[in-house]
Amino acid sequence: MSSVLEVEGLATSFPMERGRVAVVDGVDLCLARGETLALVGESGCGKSVTALSILRLVPKPGRIEAGRVRLGGREIQGLPVTEMRRVRGREISMIFQEPQTSLNPVVRVGAQVVEAIRLHERGSREAARARALELFERVRIPDAPERLDAYPHELSGGLKQRVVIAMALAAHPKVLVADEPTTALDVTIQAQILELLRELQRELGMAILLITHDLGVVNELADRVAVMYAGRIVEAGTRAEVLGQPRHPYTQALLRSMPALAKRGERLAEIPGTVPWPGDWPAGCRFSTRCPRVMDVCRAREPEATRLSPTHTARCFAVAQELAT
Repeated sequence: MSSVLEVEGLATSFPMERGRVAVVDGVDLCLARGETLALVGESGCGKSVTALSILRLVPKPGRIEAGRVRLGGREIQGLPVTEMRRVRGREISMIFQEPQTSLNPVVRVGAQVVEAIRLHERGSREAARARALELFERVRIPDAPERLDAYPHELSGGLKQRVVIAMALAAHPKVLVADEPTTALDVTIQAQILELLRELQRELGMAILLITHDLGVVNELADRVAVMYAGRIVEAGTRAEVLGQPRHPYTQALLRSMPALAKRGERLAEIPGTVPWPGDWPAGCRFSTRCPRVMDVCRAREPEATRLSPTHTARCFAVAQELAT
């Protein structure tokens, strides 16, 4: 299956006390049409910065230092700013964790969707409003004609997220980047939004890059999973491989800490320590200070990715050692 999105060697830096530090450091990703790739890890691992870097939306003083991003076979990292604005929304769109921050509080939500449509499509305002109504109905907003004239504060969190999804779909993008799209919602509404994303993906054939720390959401929605730690991808594979046969100690620790019905009444496992601050990453493997399987070599140099199957890789000396024996 051909890739609609390919990311190679992506590196994004921010200034720190010791100079500029790459908080995203050599990230490789690929995403096929109609596929969902989940990028997972704890807060502070670089997931959201990766997403913003792909769309060239990194806030200053952040800076993309290296890497290639191809969308539909076309390199987009070197595009002029005006052309990149056309790519966003038309070919790749993004929805964020908190829908309130994506909506203008003093403009009716229908008008905001109409504006998004007219940025990418020619036609009258009336035609754009009719299209906005169609989008509201597609994302299952009840009483859609009345909701078009509502202000953001008049809508619930779930309805606001549906409006944001409608805006993201306004120009039929090939790729949807969803950055923690359900974290701010309660469990019932979260399930509805996940089901909506599944339905829209089936209808439109979109690829979805899902940014999340919630492995339950990953299990519901993802086809493939990339696990990120301290700016690097440490394990990647199909959902069955990464969630069912995790090999990297970090992935294993994340899964042990995941709540489950079978663990009810038990104390949840925890990963000792915290994700190191960029610029304070340890020498060698960046997980070495928290890893139960750390060896001397882990503190001396960074491991390369070990291929476990045609679709499964892990960046770990212990895994490589097991494979070699």
